[in-house]
Amino acid sequence: MLEIVNLEKWFGGIKAVDNVNLRVNENEIHAIIGPNGAGKTTLISQVAGELKADSGQIRFRNEDITSLRPAQRARKGLARSFQITSVMLPMTLLENVSIAVQNRKGHSFRFWKSALDDNELIDEAIQALRMVGLDDRAHRIANEVSHGEHRQLEIAMAIAMEPELLLLDEPTAGMGPEESTDLIKILQRVKGQKTILLIEHDMDAVFSLADQISVLVYGRIIATGTKEEIRANPEVQQAYLGEG
Repeated sequence: MLEIVNLEKWFGGIKAVDNVNLRVNENEIHAIIGPNGAGKTTLISQVAGELKADSGQIRFRNEDITSLRPAQRARKGLARSFQITSVMLPMTLLENVSIAVQNRKGHSFRFWKSALDDNELIDEAIQALRMVGLDDRAHRIANEVSHGEHRQLEIAMAIAMEPELLLLDEPTAGMGPEESTDLIKILQRVKGQKTILLIEHDMDAVFSLADQISVLVYGRIIATGTKEEIRANPEVQQAYLGEG
C-alpha cells in the first residue's frame, strides 16, 4: 500500500531522514521505533505531506504522491493523528467526530444545530466513537474528559475519515499504564481492518500490535522484521533496545 524510496530530509546541516526505504503492506500494522531524535516524526510528517521531501519518492497504491499537499493525500486515503492531541475542546466528542465525517463527505460547514440533525452523519460519527469505546460519552464536552480519552477521540476522528492508511504518531504519549493498556486493546480491535503506520515509544504497545517493525537510528533504518527478528537483532539491541 505504501512504498518509500530513498527518502531524505535535511534541516540545515542535519540529515533527519537519511535514504529511507520502507514498504507497508495492506491491513498490517507497521511500527517505526527508535531513540529520541531518530527522525520518526519527521518521517511520518513527510508521508502525511506536512514536510516536503528533499529527495526520494513516496508511493501510495502505486501512485507517486511525493508532491501532493496534505489535503490531497487525505482525499487519496491517508489520515494522521499527532503526538499532541488536536481535538476541539469546547465541543462534544460527537461534534468533534462529526467534523471528520463532514470533511470526508465534502459537506459545507454549518451551524451545529443543523449539522447534528443529519442522522446519517451522526450515525457514522457514533460508529467511529463505538470503535474506540467512547460511544457512551458522545455528548460529553471534550474539555471534560481525560487525556487518554482525548487520544481515543483523535483516533475516532481519524477512523471517521475512512482512511486506507492510518498514520499514528505516538498515540500513547502522555498516558498512564492503564490508559495505554486500554488504547492497545482498542488498536487490537482495529488490527486487520486498517493499514496502520505506527510511531510509538511504548515497547509493550509495539510488540503487542505490530506485524512488522522498522528501527530508525539517526535517520536511517537499520533493521526491519517481525518482533521476534527485531528482538534478536544484535544491531538493534546495541542501538536501541539495550543489550541483555
